[in-house]
Amino acid sequence: MPQMDLETLFSLKDKVALVTGGSRGIGKMIAQGLLQAGAKVYITARKKAACIEAAAELSAFGPCIALPADVGTAGGRTELLKMFREQEDKLHILINNAGTTWGESLEKYPDEAFEKVMNLNVSAIFSLTRDFIHLLEQAASPEDPARVINIGSMDGLHTPTVSRVGTYAYSSSKAAVHHLTRNLAVTLGLRQITVNAIAPGFFPSRMTDFVFDKYLPDIEENSLLKRVGKPEEMAAVAIYLCSRGGAYTNGAVIPVDGGTSINHQHVKF
Repeated sequence: MPQMDLETLFSLKDKVALVTGGSRGIGKMIAQGLLQAGAKVYITARKKAACIEAAAELSAFGPCIALPADVGTAGGRTELLKMFREQEDKLHILINNAGTTWGESLEKYPDEAFEKVMNLNVSAIFSLTRDFIHLLEQAASPEDPARVINIGSMDGLHTPTVSRVGTYAYSSSKAAVHHLTRNLAVTLGLRQITVNAIAPGFFPSRMTDFVFDKYLPDIEENSLLKRVGKPEEMAAVAIYLCSRGGAYTNGAVIPVDGGTSINHQHVKF
């Protein structure tokens, strides 16, 4: 009979993970969850002091190491890979979470904003995954694949309106992340690396502080569960995808949004 106890299905003991954008928000939620499930976690973020401070705080839950780097640049990704290789010879879990957004009316939306968002939210995910393939393969096996999890968004599944301002680049970039996930899953599945995406709804973070302050009642109304997400609800999905329980899930985009993306209420702006 197969082993179906919680320890067998969901433990991340002896696994090594890297979480980009891990100093705050969803990245930090996921990092804590992976730590508490038994993984050793490296976090990276562009701001050195914030990255080091977050790693120190997260170390209360398990071994967490800061590797400050700007994954939005080729030089930053090269430095991150170098720093990681100095400490590890394989990587079980890559969480591509680093991202940015930009809100503006259509007429005023600048070209440079579109380029910035697409570069960090899409291009950097592709490049970083490509650059870490060898380390992921070193951790992969048919029984327990290495894992890549890309953080998309419910805004890549529907047209967001609650903030009353156009997030043209952000929502487009997240839809691209979802399709890139499927593309990578086709290629890397044959190399025993699964690639999945999580599409979060509204969770408390610096990115959502502004819209929470102004539009929280609308945000809650648009959720079929009438609330925003909780940190443990984000962490739990990541733990599932990284654990034995999620070993056969590949090429999936999992909404974690309380049903917001299938609720067709729209706010005029």
